[in-house]
Amino acid sequence: MDLKTYLMIWFNSEGAEPKKVVDRLESIGFKPMRGPYDHVYEWTKDADLDKILQLGDIVHNALKGLKVLYKLETIES
Repeated sequence: MDLKTYLMIWFNSEGAEPKKVVDRLESIGFKPMRGPYDHVYEWTKDADLDKILQLGDIVHNALKGLKVLYKLETIES
C-alpha cells in the first residue's frame, strides 16, 4: 500500500514568490510535480492519522507568513 500526501498551493500577488514557496516545501520533503497537484510527499512506511496530522502542522509552520493558501490530501493506493 502506497501512501502519498498531495499539496495544492494558491498564490497571492501580495505573498511570497513561487520559488521561495517551493524551496520551503522541498526542505520538508515535498517534491514538485505536474498535474492536478503542485507537490507530493511520499511516505516511506505506513503512517497513522497522528503522523499525517503532524505533517500538516509542519506544512502549516513552513508556509506561515508567506501569504499562500494550501490544501492537503492524503491518499492510499
